Amino acid sequence: MAEEEVQEKKSKSGNLVVIILIVLIVLLIGIFGLVAYLAFFSSDDSAEEGTDKQVVEEQTDKKKPQNPADSGEIGVMFPLEAFTANLLSENGSRYLKCTMELEQNIPTLTPELEGKKGKIRDIIIGVLSSKTYEEISTTKGKQRLKDEIKDKINSILNDGFIKNI
Repeated sequence: MAEEEVQEKKSKSGNLVVIILIVLIVLLIGIFGLVAYLAFFSSDDSAEEGTDKQVVEEQTDKKKPQNPADSGEIGVMFPLEAFTANLLSENGSRYLKCTMELEQNIPTLTPELEGKKGKIRDIIIGVLSSKTYEEISTTKGKQRLKDEIKDKINSILNDGFIKNI
């Protein structure tokens, strides 16, 4: 009987050790997974944000100076007709249909925009068709798209610039 009690205590302590080891292994795997996830996704976002901020700062330095009164107010809007563009995809089954309005920094920019409407539409369709659904489906992706379109349109304007889209 004494031997049975000793064996029973050994088997219970052996089971307890196995359970503790399994729990520790699961915790370690979870911790490594979390660290890998944070390292992979946070480094990409911070690197992209830093690059985007540098590009935006460099481009705004090159732009014509803004009127301080215009910074808080919505400028004159220049409406564009609806766009339909195929998005970049392997099977070509995705497309985007949207409308846009360009916010001008000065009201006298309208005649230049009217004259370059075809070129502006070509720029916008070119940018839209170079993007995948995944690139523009997030809020950050939409903001990058707006900034890219705005910068390309501003590069062809002489009299003023586009503040927002």
